[in-house]
Formats: sequence, C-alpha cells, structure tokens
Amino acid sequence: MAVNKEAYKEIKTFLDSKAVTLVAVSKTKPAEDILELYELGQRDFGENYVQELAEKAEKLPKDIRWHFIGHLQSNKVKYIAPFVHLIHGVDSFKLLKEINKEAAKKNRTIDVLLQAYIAQEETKFGMDEEELQSAITEFEQLENKHVNICGLMGMASFTDDLEKVRAEFHFLKSLFNQSAGKFTPHALHFTTLSMGMSADYTVAIEEGSTMVRIGSLLFGTRNYNQ
Repeated sequence: MAVNKEAYKEIKTFLDSKAVTLVAVSKTKPAEDILELYELGQRDFGENYVQELAEKAEKLPKDIRWHFIGHLQSNKVKYIAPFVHLIHGVDSFKLLKEINKEAAKKNRTIDVLLQAYIAQEETKFGMDEEELQSAITEFEQLENKHVNICGLMGMASFTDDLEKVRAEFHFLKSLFNQSAGKFTPHALHFTTLSMGMSADYTVAIEEGSTMVRIGSLLFGTRNYNQ
C-alpha cells in the first residue's frame, strides 16, 4: 500500500482542530514515502532505529523534525545528538545524563520526553511513578543542562479493550500533571504529553494527549523483512 494521502489529510485536519501534533511514524518506510507526506506539509517524522534514522536524516530535507520514538541505548545517543528534534523514550536518569553529555559536545540543547511505564506488559519500557520523580529531582540538580524535559511519553497495552487503554492514558495524564508541578525554572518546557497511536489516538486525545504517533494509517502495514 502506498501512502494514504486522503487519510493523512483527514487525520491532520482533525488533529489541527484539537491542537495536537502529528508525528508520522516512518520506521521501515523508504525515503520516497516520507517525501510524499513532506510535500503535503508534514514535518514531524518518527523513527525507532538509530541507524535507519541517521541514514534518512542524511538524505532527506533538513527542515524535517526527527523524533526518536524507539528504545534508545546510551551508547547510540551520539549518532543522533547532532540533529534529533525530540527523543521520546527516555526511560532512565542514566540515559538522560548521556543525552545531556552528547548535547553539550554538540553545543546544543536536546528536547526529550520521559517515558512512563503505564501498560501491564513486560515488553514495554519506562519508569514508574517513583523513578519519574527521582529522575526529575536529579535533573534539577544538574549544573550544566543541555536537555529540556518537555513532558512525558507512554505506550498503552496492546489490547482491543479501549476502556483499559483509556484508564492507562488517564493515569499517564495524572502523572504528567504531578510531574509538571515538580519543576521550577524549567516548567516552561513541560507541555508535551505524547500518547496515542493508530489504534487508540482518539482515546488518547480525549484523555489529554498533545502529540500522537501514527504510522500504519498513513503508510500502511510495515514490512519488517526488508
């Protein structure tokens, strides 16, 4: 299936009416598909793999805002630090410190989201409530900050039970509100709640999401054998 331009226009119009940012999840998709959406005005694209992201960023237009939405290993931060727009899945203070270090080397400030663990699935990453607050406290104590914590990100359970998903999103929104209150001079940046994907983005928006990550509705089913 090629890029679904009509679905993109419909979803984008709806999200714009709600003041919600669309991150088009382009992992495993070729540069040509990304360019199709780019030509329609889309600028925020999400990738899960460091090498794939670095290769695409090299060949595609420089005004694309690249979001890293996968599980990021500390030793790979350096490959995306020069250009990444937003790192969604910061799931430990150790990773936050590494991003801060690499950003300092590049003389830039990198925007990040802390990933909260909200699903009852072992395959999901993220920090629990206590770890989140600890990471925020430790961040506040860093002397040289080259990171902006811009909010939280979370992934709901993979289930058809939308009420379960809604409850998880509701919990994440409450964590977001609690966390926002912990910041002092940095609260200005803490405005993004990234939750919701192709199957559940409307529920996520109802529960307070400001950013959704949509892939299959725009690009079709992914081929992981490429």
